[in-house]
Amino acid sequence: MEVLERALELERAGRSIVHLEIGEPDFPTPPRIVRAAEEALRRGDTHYTDSRGTASLRAAIARHYETAYGASVSPDRVIVTMGTSPALLLVLSLLIEEPGDEIIVGDPGYPCYPNFIRHLRGVPRRVATGEETGFQLDPAAVRRAIGPRTKGIIVNSPSNPAGTLVPPGDLAALCDLGIPAISDEIYHGLVYGERARSALEFAPDAFVLNGFSKRYAMTGWRLGWVVAPACHIRRLQILQQNLFICASSFAQQAGIAALSETHPEIEEMRRTYDARRRYLLAELPRLGLRSAVEPRGAFYFLVNARHIDGDSLRLAFDMLECSGVAVAPGIDFGEGGEGYLRISYANSIERIAEGVRRLETYLNDRAR
Repeated sequence: MEVLERALELERAGRSIVHLEIGEPDFPTPPRIVRAAEEALRRGDTHYTDSRGTASLRAAIARHYETAYGASVSPDRVIVTMGTSPALLLVLSLLIEEPGDEIIVGDPGYPCYPNFIRHLRGVPRRVATGEETGFQLDPAAVRRAIGPRTKGIIVNSPSNPAGTLVPPGDLAALCDLGIPAISDEIYHGLVYGERARSALEFAPDAFVLNGFSKRYAMTGWRLGWVVAPACHIRRLQILQQNLFICASSFAQQAGIAALSETHPEIEEMRRTYDARRRYLLAELPRLGLRSAVEPRGAFYFLVNARHIDGDSLRLAFDMLECSGVAVAPGIDFGEGGEGYLRISYANSIERIAEGVRRLETYLNDRAR
């Protein structure tokens, strides 16, 4: 966020900035989804709903798991939330019962995971990942990290920051370690050349988080969900009632339209992301910025920049000041990310190409 804030300052001062640091779709929400919300507003659908979410949306989410993954999910196991982050907060609030309880997370990984855990007075038990696994958790390493205070494990596939997927065998093994699996599947639907697998295919009692932000370009709508074991739903519902009351009523109507109608714009978005991804697959290695494992999901590359500068924060700010290209420093994602840069392709191919041109000039100047 500090890189973004500085980039915005430079733009206000008249500088041209190429934004490759932002992890947000650069497309509008599909029009049929927007119309569903407009119609809900016009008919006065602006009041509280069931704290779990409307019955219609929960049923649509359950059908989605049957259609997309062949997983049988009862609507009674679904709680609709104001985005995936509140869903994660609910689940962690349920699992972390005493100060010092541990949740296993990958390092590098999404930085909000350890922040949420610490906020609840838990301990993020970091397990190092590496380039050879695409920065995804190794089941054997996780098994060694499990202790008496372990309350769960967070799995993120496709991942932020690396854009890689957990192999199906590893996902099955991670779900079979005897501790609750929390699967963050927010980037499902943005996968290229293979199929994302849900934890619910391997562990019917997993906690699964997802939402509408990424696939449907609905970040500002703040709408997500959690699928949870039936035995935990009542406690999660009580937490929801106290912390959030319910998700937005008219946004939920938009969610029903997202899941129940056909949106050609969704596939067009996915193809566009893939074209950008393939462009960077060719261009980044030419600049000396390589990923050991090809990213096949989300809209990120995590590239090794240690040969340029081992301090990723310093390097990111120098790139910004000297070239006008904003990227995310790897250290933001944990100690295991130090020396790496996360490059987002949630920007037009024209701006990405301009960013590559500027980075090439910047790196050549540094090498002189």
